[in-house]
Amino acid sequence: MANPIQPIIIKKVKKAAHAHHGGAWKIAYADFVTAMMAFFLLMWLISMTTQEQKVGLAEYFAPAALSPSNSGAGGILMGTALDSSGNRSSVPRDTAMGTSKQDGSRRTSGRASDREASRPASGSQADHSAVASLRQALQTLPEVAELSRNIVIEVTKDGINVSLVDEQGRSMFPENSVQPYERTRLVLKALAPTLRRLPNRLSVTGHTAAARPGSVQSVDSWNLTAGRALAVREVLSSAGMPNDRFASVVGRADTEPVFPDNPYVPQNRRVTITLLNEEPPLPPGGLR
Repeated sequence: MANPIQPIIIKKVKKAAHAHHGGAWKIAYADFVTAMMAFFLLMWLISMTTQEQKVGLAEYFAPAALSPSNSGAGGILMGTALDSSGNRSSVPRDTAMGTSKQDGSRRTSGRASDREASRPASGSQADHSAVASLRQALQTLPEVAELSRNIVIEVTKDGINVSLVDEQGRSMFPENSVQPYERTRLVLKALAPTLRRLPNRLSVTGHTAAARPGSVQSVDSWNLTAGRALAVREVLSSAGMPNDRFASVVGRADTEPVFPDNPYVPQNRRVTITLLNEEPPLPPGGLR
């Protein structure tokens, strides 16, 4: 009997291609390598900078208006200096000021660091501690945050300057008036408790910008700056500052502009409260 013919079965196995895994891990790895490179670069830069440079960097990135340099107006708190020997500005100014002011900031910030480096370490530490206390007092007032560019705290050879500075579009006093805005009063009242706790005597000085050629001044600049300085003293006094803590209250008119090359800009209008560096009084019967 013949065997039946069995069908031949051919199985074809179709191999599916493996799914593409993507390159997300490559991106993550690249980010990690970049971060590590930035970290080691930062460590190298820190190891190569001096203590004065570290202080300067810390002050540059510090919040609020302030910079340890010589002057009377410019950063509540990014350090700026308002006279020709200090740093011009650590915060962006009106573009109309031009690049010369930015160059001045770079030159003068170095001089300010040199001044601080030459001061006794104990005095420098005390000044920085006082600056930190003043900044903290201002940071507790959210309502004055918009004035961060109008308040500059900085260390100078004479002491610590706390300057209320006019900016383009925002001033601390109404035009030609000796009475400050309410926001200016709030700033002064916030500073008063800290100023009262510090041992320094205070000097209050008013400054204004020069009148443009051909313009007519309706108020005498000497009376205006002296009146604004007196108004600041009165606000501090009403907030609890003893009268015997004031060493002087004066007006300088437009004789000491922050930017001598452009004495007409608003930043020259300011009132500066200086916490004076003074020698401690001799004890009774001490050497004379």
